[in-house]
Amino acid sequence: MGKVDPAFIQAPEHRPNLFATQAEGIPSIDLSPLYTQKAGDSDSVSEPNSIEGLVKEIGSACKQWGFFQVINHGVPLDKRQRIEASARQFFSQSFEEKRKIRRDAVKVLGYYDTEHTKNVRDWKEVFDFTVEEPTLVPASLEPDDKQVTQWYNQWPECPPDLREACQEYAQEMVNLANKLMELIALSLGLPAKRFHEFFIDQTSFIRLNHYPPCPSPHLALGVGRHKDAGILTILAQDDVGGLEVKRKSDGEWVLVKPTPDSYIINVGDIIQVWSNEAYESVEHRVMVNSKKERFSIPFFLNPAHYTMVKPLEELTNEQEPAKYRAYNWGKFFTTRKHSNFTKLDVENVQIYHFRVSE
Repeated sequence: MGKVDPAFIQAPEHRPNLFATQAEGIPSIDLSPLYTQKAGDSDSVSEPNSIEGLVKEIGSACKQWGFFQVINHGVPLDKRQRIEASARQFFSQSFEEKRKIRRDAVKVLGYYDTEHTKNVRDWKEVFDFTVEEPTLVPASLEPDDKQVTQWYNQWPECPPDLREACQEYAQEMVNLANKLMELIALSLGLPAKRFHEFFIDQTSFIRLNHYPPCPSPHLALGVGRHKDAGILTILAQDDVGGLEVKRKSDGEWVLVKPTPDSYIINVGDIIQVWSNEAYESVEHRVMVNSKKERFSIPFFLNPAHYTMVKPLEELTNEQEPAKYRAYNWGKFFTTRKHSNFTKLDVENVQIYHFRVSE
């Protein structure tokens, strides 16, 4: 990735504003109250009175920012260090070696890099794997087709411990995501376990990102401005930084300063729909660095393929009617994946396509 592809070059009105502010960072939330509950309660947020302040912090962050940072989150540092080391080993290999497990329209999981794909958008290389193996998804994009197919992960021969490191880390992410979703449920006035039913047969996945140094950072983005389509994202980033969030209060881009061993959490489109826009998914992007490479590991929490995403009945009424029509997550998700390999004739599917007109 030693040159800038013309596809990276944007028209002036679409070029990134490089002057993101760091004056007011996203909220930082200490999750230690979760681990000081009464004996026997550590596996679930089952004592809301003991964590009332934490629940309020989560709710405020989701409403005001759509993003927040967590510390004292309970994820063992050695598990994170292991997957980070394995990721660095994997990406340090030759393109020929990495592309032995490259993804395609049939094998949608595995490795890809933006210099060797037709649909060039971002300055990075990636390795994707799903939490559940196999992961069940719709067999086709036809609305009435009820058949399912299975996605399997592709694992490289080197480094030899990458698979085990990824699988161990994935379980830690699932555990943390469950706790966060319980806190979010409580912040919305719902029972703590309200969302648990959606995670059976989940389609969650993890992405290992490598952003090489970019010789022309003013012409490229690590990841262009976007919102996450799923439920929740849990991001581990290194000390190089580059993540920027669009602040809701004024539309300014805010740089997320790296904090050692922390995680960055953001609300996805599905929570926006479930909460009937009480909480909103927020735009974010990644800036590239001209001198340093950057690594990050996002975990994308997604529901089962058969989930019909719609505003929760408990959060809608005559005064606050549902703002979205129901849509099938599996069809939505596979449509997005399909767009990685085929140029679409129309705009890619978005949640606002399902918004009810006022």
